[in-house]
Amino acid sequence: MNYIGSKKSLLEFLEKSIYEIVGKKDFTFLDLFAGTGIVGQHFKSKGHKVTANDLQYYSFVLNKNYIENHQILKFIKLENELEDLKNIDYKKRADFVCKYLDNLELKEGFIYKNYCLGGTKNKEFERQYFSDENGKKVDTIREKIEEWKKENKINDNEYYFLLATLIENIDKVANTASVYGAFLKQLKKSAQQSFSMKPANFVLNDNEHNVYNEDIENLIETVKGDVLYLDPPYNHRQYAPNYHLLETIAKYDNPKIKGKTGLRDYSEQKSKFSQKKDVLKSFENIIQKAKVKYIFLSYNNEGLMTEEEVKAIMSKRGKYGVFKKEYSRFKADKTENRNHVASSVVEYLHYIECK
Repeated sequence: MNYIGSKKSLLEFLEKSIYEIVGKKDFTFLDLFAGTGIVGQHFKSKGHKVTANDLQYYSFVLNKNYIENHQILKFIKLENELEDLKNIDYKKRADFVCKYLDNLELKEGFIYKNYCLGGTKNKEFERQYFSDENGKKVDTIREKIEEWKKENKINDNEYYFLLATLIENIDKVANTASVYGAFLKQLKKSAQQSFSMKPANFVLNDNEHNVYNEDIENLIETVKGDVLYLDPPYNHRQYAPNYHLLETIAKYDNPKIKGKTGLRDYSEQKSKFSQKKDVLKSFENIIQKAKVKYIFLSYNNEGLMTEEEVKAIMSKRGKYGVFKKEYSRFKADKTENRNHVASSVVEYLHYIECK
């Protein structure tokens, strides 16, 4: 997924830096601005027990699958509906279920009726986030997953696996430049292709992992661990409106929508880290209340907090240090719309060993 602030290209830098300070010993890893879960997945794959959190529900879904799921999904309760499932090896059942969902007869639902050209034609706002076929397919699969869950034919682990698989694959054929703040006037080549349910595979291990969908300032007082990794929003750009359609697919709650982009209400999902007046107070609150041994903060030189402000706040809690790395920026808008036009930014990994 092409995600704002993704750390995929920085995983080696993060691993090397964190291990340099903490060591490679077994430790619990808290990723409380988890996003798509890419950092948590990485440390899960290294054998660490991970706790993940994000305020966005679609992120919660992704992390429930990639982080919390850690054993083979057997789909036992689905055997009565899909009789052939009984003859399938447990390791191949997830693939079988995904292929079944791929071949359902298409229906018209909320996504098709509100975000596809065929469903919005002659309405106040015509939208084209997906092709008509892909919009119908999203609705069909999403409704079937919810039906199975309500009828107790799949458990929570299987439910979030299927939702994560749907979100990951529909995102690949979205008719957008990168995020969902706008759609393209014409269907681009990738958006013309029919998506398929390629399984959102996760790391298998014996560790129990936990995932939350809460405001970090409430959660920080209740979770404990060894290493706290923070990757908050850096600037004024709120995540909720940029991924509102993934949120609606994840929740499938038929929300009231408005405007040209069909935006859902996100007043309860605004991050204080994207508001200059609130960011320092919120950051200090988290640093002071965290029940951990080490705290690491990913931030860059274009963020709302300056390097000096971050250092001042973190130093109150323990011995401070910082790693730096230059990397290419994420481009989700036009260059002329940005305050900074440099092709690269400096990524900071601030850290403290807590007193």
